[in-house]
Amino acid sequence: MKFFSLHFIVTLLLLQLPLYCSSYLDYGNALSKSILFFEGQRSGNLPQDQKMTWRATSGLGDGWMVNKDLTGGYYDAGDNIKFGFPMAFTTTMLAWSVVEFGDNMPAGEKRNALVAIRWATDYLLKTVSQPDRIFVQVGDPVIDHNCWERPEDMDTARTVYTVEAPNPASDVAGETAAALAASSMAFRSSDAGYSETLLRTATRDELLWGAAWLGRASQNDSYLNYIQNNGKTLGADDNINEFGWDNKHAGLNVLVSKEVLEGSMYSLQSYKASADSFMCSLIPESSSSHIEYTPGGLIYKPGGSNLQHATTITFLLLVYANYLDRSSGTVNCGTISVGPALLRQKAKRQVDYILGENPKGMSYMVGYSNYYPQRIHHRGSSLPSIKDHPDVIACKEGSVYFNSSNPNPNVLVGAVVGGPGEDDAYEDDRADFRKSEPTTYINAPFVGALAYFVANPNPS
Repeated sequence: MKFFSLHFIVTLLLLQLPLYCSSYLDYGNALSKSILFFEGQRSGNLPQDQKMTWRATSGLGDGWMVNKDLTGGYYDAGDNIKFGFPMAFTTTMLAWSVVEFGDNMPAGEKRNALVAIRWATDYLLKTVSQPDRIFVQVGDPVIDHNCWERPEDMDTARTVYTVEAPNPASDVAGETAAALAASSMAFRSSDAGYSETLLRTATRDELLWGAAWLGRASQNDSYLNYIQNNGKTLGADDNINEFGWDNKHAGLNVLVSKEVLEGSMYSLQSYKASADSFMCSLIPESSSSHIEYTPGGLIYKPGGSNLQHATTITFLLLVYANYLDRSSGTVNCGTISVGPALLRQKAKRQVDYILGENPKGMSYMVGYSNYYPQRIHHRGSSLPSIKDHPDVIACKEGSVYFNSSNPNPNVLVGAVVGGPGEDDAYEDDRADFRKSEPTTYINAPFVGALAYFVANPNPS
């Protein structure tokens, strides 16, 4: 018979447990970094107070081929394209983060969030400044994606893509309207004039998502009536269990539910029913659960860039919990009743997982903690900055850096990458863009979620 020491037994047990980082998470630090990330994505003439100093001015000729100033805005991911649709969604989510959770933010971080929003809205105003025309994209994606070069060195075609009436552009138009209307609310107390400009420009479009934000921003019942009368036609009852830049159903239902829960628009009850159904689909104990979770507890949807789903859904969980709290409401999920506390617990698990409480013990936010992705799929981060390497690095000359196994020389602080796979595995591989590429639309809803937990680190 063999006898084992207590030390050996404890060690054996520890080896069988997931490797989690410290249970103390600094949500304030993460919030600051999640907002700072947007500086690393800036296009245009960078200001003197730019803190992400390895970046420099870029894209100053954007729009010249159509005789229009289209400088500014954000590169949406690790490439050098400005896509109007994801940028507008990013803007909406940053603004919604301030509208819902701005009071939870330290004053300095709220100011930084508004600066990040304005960098986008100044650009979006340019894209809709001509009647019956929207500038929807700058840069040729095929040519751009064949190069690995810094935005400061761009020598690829900066093709401008437009949509003009009567050709349909309902998706971009609706999202741009939502972005401007939501941002008008975010700026209302600090810059009333700019807020009014945003709201006035937003009234170009009346699709459901845009109309929902216009209704909330303007307090004009005609927009809510539009939502009521056109919901079925435009698919609002489609109970699709995701929320992102190319699918607004869940977000629309949560946003509109506020009017129902406050008792002002009971005729929109079907939207609240859909929002309830969405919440139930996130609860594993519910008979209507539809969402997959990794073994480590992360929301998972196939297709890559998974953390875009985790951060948007987390944001909706917290927003809906707040709406329910204000009306003392709960959600009937068949055999169980779900209240705000459970929704917040589910949201906190996602936030904590992303920040490092996961089987790898890795923070999926770059620059947060001592263990985070070093080889993210991002041109500016992976190439030496022009301060360290003033000579131009041409299109194909960047390949040596892309193929290098070295860590990226520039830390894109605050960037949240695409994240691990369904088995919680993450290889830190620059070439695996589905896992290692950060995007603005992953970070934007995470700003709001972090803001909530800054003020409520142990929610009930």
